[in-house]
Amino acid sequence: MDNIDENVVRDAAMPTTPRVGVYICRCGGNISDVVDTEHVAEICRLIPGVAVSKVHTFMCSDPGQQTISDDIKQEKLDRVVVASCSPFLHELTFRGAVVRSKMNPYLYEQVNIREQCSWAHKHDPRGATAKAIQLISAAVGKVSRATPLAKIRLPNHRRALVVGGGPAGMKVAADLAACGISVVLVEQSDRLGGKLHTLNRLFPTGQAAIQLAAKMESQVLADPKIEILLNSKVTKVSGFIGNFEVGIHGNFGPSGKTTEIHTTVGVIVMATGFKPYVPREGEFNYKKHPTVLTTVDFNSLLATQNTEGRTLRYEGRSIGSIAFIHCVGSRQVDGVHTPGPDGRLNTYCSRVCCTTVLNQAMQVRQRFPETRVYDLHQDIRTYGRGHEEYYTDASRAGVVFFRYHGDEPPTVTNANGPTSPLRINVKDYLSWGEELELEVDMVVLAVGMTAGPCETLVDQLKLPRGEDGFLQEIHPKLRPVEISVNGVLLAGTSQAPMNIQETLAAAGAAAVKARAMFTTEEVELNPYVAQVDTHLCEGSGVCLTQCEYDGALAMVETQENEHSVRKAQVNPGLCVGCGACVAVCPTQAINVSGWRIDQYDAMVDGLVRDVEPAMV
Repeated sequence: MDNIDENVVRDAAMPTTPRVGVYICRCGGNISDVVDTEHVAEICRLIPGVAVSKVHTFMCSDPGQQTISDDIKQEKLDRVVVASCSPFLHELTFRGAVVRSKMNPYLYEQVNIREQCSWAHKHDPRGATAKAIQLISAAVGKVSRATPLAKIRLPNHRRALVVGGGPAGMKVAADLAACGISVVLVEQSDRLGGKLHTLNRLFPTGQAAIQLAAKMESQVLADPKIEILLNSKVTKVSGFIGNFEVGIHGNFGPSGKTTEIHTTVGVIVMATGFKPYVPREGEFNYKKHPTVLTTVDFNSLLATQNTEGRTLRYEGRSIGSIAFIHCVGSRQVDGVHTPGPDGRLNTYCSRVCCTTVLNQAMQVRQRFPETRVYDLHQDIRTYGRGHEEYYTDASRAGVVFFRYHGDEPPTVTNANGPTSPLRINVKDYLSWGEELELEVDMVVLAVGMTAGPCETLVDQLKLPRGEDGFLQEIHPKLRPVEISVNGVLLAGTSQAPMNIQETLAAAGAAAVKARAMFTTEEVELNPYVAQVDTHLCEGSGVCLTQCEYDGALAMVETQENEHSVRKAQVNPGLCVGCGACVAVCPTQAINVSGWRIDQYDAMVDGLVRDVEPAMV
């Protein structure tokens, strides 16, 4: 790239003279179509300490990794910087490459010049190229001052706690027990199965929900490695991965007295499920008229309904027409819907409601062919495999569809008492906004899913929730069942609305991840935690006031020159390396391994050092 002045790092004092290898990835054009990678490599050779600077089309490929490994051996490199995509994707890949060459994996640094340069500045190639050089310069400064680190190793209790005895919890417990891992399964109700007991038949398989519940229940009851605690709640939890101390409150033993037991587990799996949205009194005339039901209520009605006759009957009356209204408690609109008790609007889509409605509508048309069915929706989201057929079949079966806008929901009124029909007014955008009035005998509200109760564990473990209230995974694709608290995993609808197939698949994934955590007798953690220099620590305790992680920091008494003194002590299992303590320590006695203050200084120097003309 012609005539670009770049930041080039000049001479800098270093405790030793490193030999850094810099490797720039073209990412198949994702980076090199915007960033002049060859020019970046040329400029990077001028950075003090850089011994090698190379470009590869796919640095994460086997040949790309081999290039790094060969250079470490042949060029005697002791540091590596890779400029490529996000570290979330390939940090472990490149760490493995340097380990295979007998280099400490924490003497490697990755720079994201795809998301932060080429993708962010695709209309400014010159600026993107200059920024890439600056970021690499900062990384070279940081890694030049890096020291070899070792993973933290802590005892690992090969026992899992599964919170929730629904289908997800039973699936996790059964899968872990099959691997020889003991499980404590805690369920707050008096039976296993969860919401399966409220369902009729599962879609798209048509399997009876109660049969699946019974099959899964018999499996976990028969396994001696699974300890099942019904009518119980987790009341206390502390500790860290491999070493969680748990208090469980419930009725245990033959006496039936309420008591609390304690146990130690290595992993906690949250299978706390969901709660159906409960409409407010008067919402769509709910609880004001006896024939305004939710899909949960209607499912129970279908399960107990005598199929004789051609018209559905309810509480002694014939139901000649039914209207299903979608998105009740989901996709709520600010200014149109009333927030819940927590002040939150459920703006998310509950995903499974559309197929639930179509499934129920088809059952009505098949079993009671003289009952007319209307479907009022914002749009149909039958996303699952085979679910689109429900929509096609419902259309062919005579279900009449109307489409409304979210900010113009239907109104349901009834002016003539509980035995008279209900009146629905809706502006239908399938007929170009025509205002329609329907008179029906029953209204079924398709209620969405809301997050299940787990406040105690959320508060004590500081588990993150999303804006929708569900527990939030680290990354929906890269780490879908992991949460930001090490050793805590998510299963099923604790993290998002799901159907039964997705719930069991997610639970299986959580079990696999939990099993992986039990492969060794020790838990291995990255070493990026706070460390205290006891020679500098004066025991002020200011660090404790800033630490938000209970037990991560403590003041301990120790002997120094025959005097008792207080020193800060870090629990590496609980410390997350946030650095809040570093910022307030009056004597700078605390640093985060891998992110020391002098490394930050070197990064800043690399970003702002004087520029000199690019050599092209």
